[in-house]
Amino acid sequence: MTPRIVRAAVATTAALIVSLAATAAPAQATPPNIPSYSTALSRLNSLTVAAESHQSTYNRDLFPHWITISGSCNTREQVLKRDGTNVTVDSNCYPTSGSWYSPYDGATWTNPADIDIDHMVPLAEAWRSGAWAWTTSARQTYANDLGGPELWAVTDNVNQAKGDQDPARWKPSRAAFHCTYARAWIQVKWYYNLTVDSAEKSALNSMLGTC
Repeated sequence: MTPRIVRAAVATTAALIVSLAATAAPAQATPPNIPSYSTALSRLNSLTVAAESHQSTYNRDLFPHWITISGSCNTREQVLKRDGTNVTVDSNCYPTSGSWYSPYDGATWTNPADIDIDHMVPLAEAWRSGAWAWTTSARQTYANDLGGPELWAVTDNVNQAKGDQDPARWKPSRAAFHCTYARAWIQVKWYYNLTVDSAEKSALNSMLGTC
């Protein structure tokens, strides 16, 4: 290979690296305890498959949130601090600066008002999948769970579009996130011993296929 060809190859490789870096998702904090693909698949297959129930009796107030976590910080504010970049807060724990990357759609925001805290498995979905039988205390624990991949800082209107839909009816627009989304969803369902319906399980299996 001549020097000219070598230089051209190096330049092409460098340009490709720059291009890939420009399109890659920025580094961001991730909620804890997202299982590996193999663990998620095993846990999905261990879940009870059942039709959803008790939909008519759901009430969001049965899942008390946001609760105080530490000092003046409530659950929402804790997630904003955890998942943001260079976040500073005032004496009331409200963010005064920082940025937040929404993995569902790839958008970055600098105004915390543009961010919603999404329950990976929505409260209404949890209710229909077994939380209807829990105590209010257990539902409060679920709604404010910082120990697993239940709470995500995402673009507000994306969270609103998701609503209470499961993966059979709604998926993040970023296909690159489908693997992580499915693994996190499965972890929440498994940890809290919630059921899945057949369409939901099929959708989750398809999303795991992208891992």
